[in-house]
Amino acid sequence: MAVDKAGTSPGEKAYLGPERLLAKKKEYLIPCVYHFYQNPPQIVRGAGKHLYDSDGREYLDFFAGVSVVNCGHCHPEIVEALCEQARTLQHTTTVYLTQPMMDLAERLAQLTPGNLKRSFFCSSGTEANETAVLLSKLATGKSEFLSLRNGLHGRTQLTMSLTGMAFWRTDPTPVGGITFVPSAYCYRCAFGKTYPNCDVACAREVENVIRTSTSGQVAALIAEPIQGNGGIITPPPEYFPRVREILDKFGILLIIDEVQTGFGRTGRWFAIEHWGVQPDIMTMAKALANGQPVGAVIATEEVAMAYTRPGASTLGGNPVTATTALATLDVLEKYDLVGNAARLGPYLRERLEQVASRHRLTGDVRGIGLMQGVELVKDKDNPAREPAPEATDAVLERLKDRGILIGKNGFSRNVLAFQPPLVIDRDDVDRLVTDLDEVLAEVERL
Repeated sequence: MAVDKAGTSPGEKAYLGPERLLAKKKEYLIPCVYHFYQNPPQIVRGAGKHLYDSDGREYLDFFAGVSVVNCGHCHPEIVEALCEQARTLQHTTTVYLTQPMMDLAERLAQLTPGNLKRSFFCSSGTEANETAVLLSKLATGKSEFLSLRNGLHGRTQLTMSLTGMAFWRTDPTPVGGITFVPSAYCYRCAFGKTYPNCDVACAREVENVIRTSTSGQVAALIAEPIQGNGGIITPPPEYFPRVREILDKFGILLIIDEVQTGFGRTGRWFAIEHWGVQPDIMTMAKALANGQPVGAVIATEEVAMAYTRPGASTLGGNPVTATTALATLDVLEKYDLVGNAARLGPYLRERLEQVASRHRLTGDVRGIGLMQGVELVKDKDNPAREPAPEATDAVLERLKDRGILIGKNGFSRNVLAFQPPLVIDRDDVDRLVTDLDEVLAEVERL
């Protein structure tokens, strides 16, 4: 078999290579599209927990396309289902009856927590969050919203306006009627308190904000259970139950954004299940179809029935996407990948904490399951906890050069993100932390 390489001889598969791709990117893409790494590889192939570049080099993927390929790259059972459906019926749109979309809606009603039942399908998490916000307005007759600082909900004008991170709020004229409340960022508490001796002040502040900073006509609060792009910010056990009590007191709906956290990432089907709280509306995307563009909203019967005027999504519920999503759910169940995340998550956390204890750059380790983050600071013994984004970039670059891909996020882009495919094993964790330990030592010597 020919080796995949740039500039190969006739008969072999040729790739342009990183330099020529960067030139095309610079000339033809809108400059908002950025990439990791000073010297990025051209990724050309994926298989399971590995990616391969144009020179044939193998990388252990510990980012999964930002929590997308939970079942691993190009899982053969998912690919076969996708291809068979594409050969049979590729597209009709929602104005025709097709079975895959209905079967997927039924499956999601069975998997999601509480009384969530009725779905609407679209093509991305951004669209799903837009739909959820509209649905909450229709169901309540109210028009204001609460959102969490450090949250990320999309790239359209509305979802960008709901995003609590300046890094992603590109629109110079954000939508009004949105009020932000503190997130449960215990490492950098907005109130200068320390958990658990804080009485969860960040949750209690939600009521203060409703009373003082809104007109009282709040339709919903939208929140990620764990804030992915915010830096794997993970609330304490009391946070969401207390927030739910406050919202109920004021007749405000809870929208839970599971775009990054859903489908086994945290060792539960959905991360909000860790807090025992039932949302009124839930959004999802990313891992639902293991890489096919997909988005979905699911709501309770009461909330969903408020949306009665005609609505459609040209590509939402597409037969190929819906079939792929069903195959993805089958694989997650068949190989107990949710259970694997639940079992490996504590081991990954333990090993990361061991590494963190040895380095001055490692300020905090947090997360649940196979969604873990390590926040880097210039000196963890300094109370200022000054973010270290340059060190973060250096760690990513050096791990990439060793054949390991991880992510980065956080308000200051100083949090190492570990969100691998759920098919990894303990040996993969051991390899990651061994290399991470050595790389952190290298970067600290710079």
